[in-house]
Amino acid sequence: MQEETSFFTSEVQVELREFVSQLEEDLSKQVQITEMGPVAAREERENGTPTRPKPVLSDKAITREIPTDNRSVPVRAFIPTTQIDGVYLHIHGGGFVTGRAHHQDDQLLEIMEDANAVVISVDYRLAPEDPYPAAQDDCEVVAEWVIENAQTEFGTDRIAIGGESAGGHLAASTMIRMRDRHGYSGFSGANLVYGWFDLSSTPSSRLWGDRYLILNTPIMEWYSEQYVPDPEMRRDPDVSPLFASLHDLAPALFTVGTLDPLLDDSLFMHSRWFASGNPSTLNVYPGATHSFDKQPTKLAELVKARMRGFIAESFQS
Repeated sequence: MQEETSFFTSEVQVELREFVSQLEEDLSKQVQITEMGPVAAREERENGTPTRPKPVLSDKAITREIPTDNRSVPVRAFIPTTQIDGVYLHIHGGGFVTGRAHHQDDQLLEIMEDANAVVISVDYRLAPEDPYPAAQDDCEVVAEWVIENAQTEFGTDRIAIGGESAGGHLAASTMIRMRDRHGYSGFSGANLVYGWFDLSSTPSSRLWGDRYLILNTPIMEWYSEQYVPDPEMRRDPDVSPLFASLHDLAPALFTVGTLDPLLDDSLFMHSRWFASGNPSTLNVYPGATHSFDKQPTKLAELVKARMRGFIAESFQS
């Protein structure tokens, strides 16, 4: 783990401020997802933009299909060739509308190498074509398979889980479903990165306004409409895990920046997580935006190393 002061040196903060200023200028020239729609947004993500480069695929990744009763769920996996200390079940973000399991190969490969982890990323179905509960059902299927097969397939029963943004939501809801539907509360750790835990909107999401820094209030509202069209459903505990019973869950690391409309989601969820009897750490990074761990900054590298350390330590606890 890095010393706390290394995250807040003047060098780190100056670089971050300059990056965010340029990011906001560049984003002002781009069409927002609410205008382009899901299909065009997915195509743009695959091709890359000035603010988000084209995904670079790793030749160390393998794809696999996890069978269900009537379909299969694709996953993308990284498997160490030597020591295996645990399995990290990863769930990507994208507002339930965009994002794919192959969009963060570099980060998942680093987790495999630093944490001696089998990394399995769920390529769940997307809205609006497949609205709630499709994404959660797919994640539940993969989690059940991992829990049942980790020992025989990989020689370990240590399983951590995590994700970013909507993936943080899906990681939390998957833990709750596995506890309530399958009697499993054995996850070793939960790496919850700027998660979206309340689809009915926390104050920070509601009050953010139109300022476009990866997200804004209209974009969050649009994402909610795609995944859960009925507003009356958005406070259901299965839809918004902030409202669920949170007892008997894994030790969690919450990570979020202060320039993120989802700031309150992590603040509130951390408080409820801890109050429910689970170990919980909250790291808030001044001046960091949504998706800041994907940005080419020193802060991003430091924070990713901290998250990898958390995952590795969870396998040893």
